[in-house]
Amino acid sequence: MLLLSCPLPLLLLLLPLHSRPQKLPTRDEELFQMQIRDKAFFHDSSVIPDGAEISSYLFRDTPKRYFFVVEEDNTPLAVTVTPCDAPLEWKLSVQELPEEASGEGSGDPEPLEQQKQQITNEEGTELFSYKGNDVEYFVSSSSPSGLYQLDLLSTEKDTHFKVYATTTPESDQPYPELPYDPRIDVTSLGRTTVTLAWKPSPTASLLRQPIQYCIVINKEHNFKSLCAVEAKLSSDDTFMMAPKPGLDFSPFDFAHFGFPADNNSGKERGFLKSSKSGRQMSPKPRVDLHRVCIGNKNIFTVSDLKPDTQYYFDMFAVNTNTNMSTAYVGTFARTKEEAKQKTIELKDGKVTDLFIKRKGAKFLRFAPVSSHQKVTFSVHSCLDAVQIQVRRDGKLLLSQSVEGVRQFQLRGKAKAKYLIRLKGSKKGASMLKVLATTRPNKQSFPSLPEDTRIKAFDKLRTCSSVTVAWLGTQERNKFCIYKREVDDNYNEEQKRREQNQCLGPDTRKKSDKVLCKYFHSQNIQKAVTTETIRGLQPGKSYLLDVYVIGHGGHSVKYQSKLVKTRKFC
Repeated sequence: MLLLSCPLPLLLLLLPLHSRPQKLPTRDEELFQMQIRDKAFFHDSSVIPDGAEISSYLFRDTPKRYFFVVEEDNTPLAVTVTPCDAPLEWKLSVQELPEEASGEGSGDPEPLEQQKQQITNEEGTELFSYKGNDVEYFVSSSSPSGLYQLDLLSTEKDTHFKVYATTTPESDQPYPELPYDPRIDVTSLGRTTVTLAWKPSPTASLLRQPIQYCIVINKEHNFKSLCAVEAKLSSDDTFMMAPKPGLDFSPFDFAHFGFPADNNSGKERGFLKSSKSGRQMSPKPRVDLHRVCIGNKNIFTVSDLKPDTQYYFDMFAVNTNTNMSTAYVGTFARTKEEAKQKTIELKDGKVTDLFIKRKGAKFLRFAPVSSHQKVTFSVHSCLDAVQIQVRRDGKLLLSQSVEGVRQFQLRGKAKAKYLIRLKGSKKGASMLKVLATTRPNKQSFPSLPEDTRIKAFDKLRTCSSVTVAWLGTQERNKFCIYKREVDDNYNEEQKRREQNQCLGPDTRKKSDKVLCKYFHSQNIQKAVTTETIRGLQPGKSYLLDVYVIGHGGHSVKYQSKLVKTRKFC
């Protein structure tokens, strides 16, 4: 097969100038390799080189014709056409090379226009035709010499395509070979993960050529070629590097599903913006499509998928020497549904105790039996902060973080139903008390000041007593103070682990109790009380706790305070 390095009209001009029959020259391999490296050599040319894949573009309903010459009979021939983002109609035909001028011996060639018409006007013999969007091949072990024509047409839309032709298909083998079973197997399926496995390409396992596998994930359909994937992505971004060994890459750890589009894409390809007929190419919208190359592994786990969602998975073996690829048989799978959450019914005015696992969630439902103007939700987070969401008849009314005791009052609505979602802390398990009521005066939780710390006065510290103070509120509440002797090596970390605000005085020993008293102040600036704890041992450490008890009997613990008496007085 001849590598045509000149435009067809010049080729036609040269053909009739010989005085006697002469074979066309064979491929100059050194020149061929130089020209293949220069991509601009074949850009927008009607010539197909021998042994190299070309990429081109078709405008809708505008046919395109390519030529190549096979110089000897009984020559092997392989032609591969890869549609990208639209089905193609293509036909391969051959016609004999033009004969010498009829006035042989005179030395006068036939006119150029007559020679061009002789070649281009003849239809030739059709060898193969195809219509569709599959990667299709024409392969012949013995092809006649002649001028070959490849005609392509897209009737659906403007589209990209690729063509590869060679007269040495046995030695070239640019496309990776598929295994005897080219299917992708789904070996494991979860709510957010899918594990895929496939058999390796013989090109890698037997021929030892460098092969890497590229996975494509999307929610629409399977792809038949990597060219189709690139057209769908509509960007010039390069493939991602393989993940570190032993760590499967999660292609969904991005703000947007898929690669960001290259802002410079298309700047160098002005011919894509408009055709000769003046049609404008509108930019394609972002698609939920992602590709990642993973090296030569043949098992991969895709993570961070959405539950109960169907995904399509395609696998492409890519020869890294030629950058040409072959598609495995794609597959699809639907991730498992989220585990159905049990919904807890809240009763009006009754406190509900909850335990939530680390990063877990609980769903509560409140359906008042009578009409109401307002509804109050009280949440007591005993340990770390939790997230609360409240929806009324599906509409989001509230979304906040709650630490300690919080009350939320919302406007009521006749026959409304409220759904409350509580999400636990990332640090550890959460314990909560939740109250919902349509009666604003019925508050089981006591009100708390913004600052729930206990302050110790160092100057008032003696060998047998300590003096402390804490803030109250304008609401009259009962306060109880408890003490517990601890070791000298008792530290803040141990105190933090014991800081469960939902554990009330009923869990304490009677000997720990110091006293209880009622306290409030209409002037919030003066809502401070002090107390001296006596009867302590010299040089000893004590953990002090203050509990405030509401009208409904529920208590909330202030932040514990570690104090130590003087050793010498």
